[in-house]
Order: sequence, then C-alpha cells, then structure tokens
Amino acid sequence: QVQLVESGGGLVQAGGSLRLSCAASGSTFSNSVMGWYRQAPGKQRELVAVVSSGGSTTYADSVKGRFTISRDNAKNTVYLQMTSLKPEDTAVYYCNVAHGYSMYWGQGTQVTVSS
Repeated sequence: QVQLVESGGGLVQAGGSLRLSCAASGSTFSNSVMGWYRQAPGKQRELVAVVSSGGSTTYADSVKGRFTISRDNAKNTVYLQMTSLKPEDTAVYYCNVAHGYSMYWGQGTQVTVSS
C-alpha cells in the first residue's frame, strides 16, 4: 500500500523560506514522477513542480526561480525548497507520485505566508 507523508509546512513571513519533505512508502519509486501541487482557499489545485525519474524538473511560472524540487531515490523522498515566499504562496501543499498506472496523494501540509 502506497503512502505519502508530508512534513515541513508552517507559518513564515514574506521573504522567508521553508522546506517541504514527502516520504513515500509501500513500493520503490525511482522510476516514478514525483511532484508537489497546491490548493489555496477557493481555488483549484495547481501544479507547483514535478521531477522525473531522470531528474528533469518542471515548475509553475509563478514559482520559477524561487522554488527548487529535488528527490532522493535512496530515501523515496521528494523535497520542495521554497525561498522568497510571498503571501500568494499560501496554500495546502500536496505531494504527488505517479506510480505505474496510478496517482497517489499525500494528506497535505499547510503553508501560510504572512505579509
């Protein structure tokens, strides 16, 4: 059974930094695409960043240059380093893994950026 457990969210002032982690268990994910999505109140869930099994990355335009996604296949973990945070980055952040023919989601972690 695949499980994703996120950590690292919290409250930070604008301009600050946070690092999110997502530990996956229940399988081996070295060949899976791993990523982060977010959902702000009243808005649809949107892609933040994804990293392929080969290490290629894709970012939303709104976070390019500020966020960095990375993965550690030995630990089955994906990270999101967030810097220069803005109030509009406030959202619940969800870890996502595309594994085989299935998509898996974490429970979400709240990130709140105060102005």
